[in-house]
Amino acid sequence: MNEARIVTHELTKKYGERAAVNAVNLAVEAGEVYGFLGPNGAGKTTTLRMILGLVRPTSGSVRILGSSPSDPAVLRRVGSLVEEPGFYPYLSGRDNLRVLARYNGLGNAQVEDVLEQVELRDRGGEKFKTYSLGMKQRLGVASALLGDPELLILDEPTNGLDPAGMADMRILIRAVAEFGRTVLLSSHLLGEVQQICDRVGVISDGQLLKQGTVGDLRGASAIRVAASPVEAAEQVAQGLFGAGATSRAQDGSLQLDVDAARSGEVTAALVHAGVEVQEIRPVERTLEEVFLEMTSTAADSVEVTS
Repeated sequence: MNEARIVTHELTKKYGERAAVNAVNLAVEAGEVYGFLGPNGAGKTTTLRMILGLVRPTSGSVRILGSSPSDPAVLRRVGSLVEEPGFYPYLSGRDNLRVLARYNGLGNAQVEDVLEQVELRDRGGEKFKTYSLGMKQRLGVASALLGDPELLILDEPTNGLDPAGMADMRILIRAVAEFGRTVLLSSHLLGEVQQICDRVGVISDGQLLKQGTVGDLRGASAIRVAASPVEAAEQVAQGLFGAGATSRAQDGSLQLDVDAARSGEVTAALVHAGVEVQEIRPVERTLEEVFLEMTSTAADSVEVTS
């Protein structure tokens, strides 16, 4: 396992009797893009703010880059964009970054470098108030990249963007990660996380339900078979894997709950039995299906125990 860049232990934040974040054990490894996934109000932003030392935990602990979030030397190695970026509307994008760079003891060369990274160098002279939402988000990412941080923490970086803007932001985040940085991003958009993240943590009602690779969370794959006659295909499949692993869908196709790597074996057996194979392909649960299953199970558990 890679060295962890962020580790939380039983991290909890309560407001009165309500736990906004409840005993979260998070681990973000070096060099990965980690997606922190959950609906609005699940506790994502509060967790990120505790990781950055902006909110004091009620209990539990945070280690970031091997130290405490209160260590200024560590925070200089971290770039962040939490909630909406705050910039001066009448200054240009470039001048906004120059203000931040000067505040952090950095030169103008750094400003030009990060504008290049987010593909805003040609638009850097325009006033921030004239920027589209996508450009504003890009400038926010540029501000987080000042100082060449090892770790980047982004809170809902595609929030409010249209599909084209979201696609551009996904490309940007992957490009940023290719520089060897570790990226932790929060999102309520399952498709976004599924496309760009190496691992995912799912949070709901302040509780971390599960974390792992997208493949791990999806679980086992299956095989969809469209063949004729379907009765003969079903008989062959049951002979291979048993009746319990074979089911018939409403469209007349078969679903075989076995590893998709066995597709070739299935095809050969069907052809040998004289069955006409029209389609055979792997089927995986989407991250959305997994998320809905996990969150509904958690809700049912709360109802039962309350």
